[in-house]
Amino acid sequence: MRAKITYAVTAAVLVVYFVLVGSRGVLLIKHGTVLTVTFGVAVLILPVIGVWFLWQNTRFVQRANRLAAELEAEGGLPVDELKRTPGGRIDRDSADEVFAQRKAETEDTPDDWRCWFRLAVAYHDARDTPRARKAMQRAIALREGRPLSV
Repeated sequence: MRAKITYAVTAAVLVVYFVLVGSRGVLLIKHGTVLTVTFGVAVLILPVIGVWFLWQNTRFVQRANRLAAELEAEGGLPVDELKRTPGGRIDRDSADEVFAQRKAETEDTPDDWRCWFRLAVAYHDARDTPRARKAMQRAIALREGRPLSV
């Protein structure tokens, strides 16, 4: 729940920022000189890119949460079997061991979205966020029956 609140607050702050930046871009365009119109258009591009990025991330999170809910209903969510340090951080060796198991499971059944979901969790636990995201994207594509990008 804490992550959802953090995401919502961050998204709201970004939307306010996009509105402020966009209004400055409009003011620059209204000024009417060649230079200010050029800068105004350039400034308006930033919120457009930001909104697109926020939309893509929100869709990704919604899809991943849908997969998690479906997997939970099936009883297939990965069990947290990781050892932790006294401070609560995941022990690296423990994460690597679980990762090796999840990777082997995924190699045995590469067309099963459930395996890719569990591999994404293992990547995340091993602190490899880019690969975790790619694995989750693959799980989403497999679940939705979309073609996989290489």
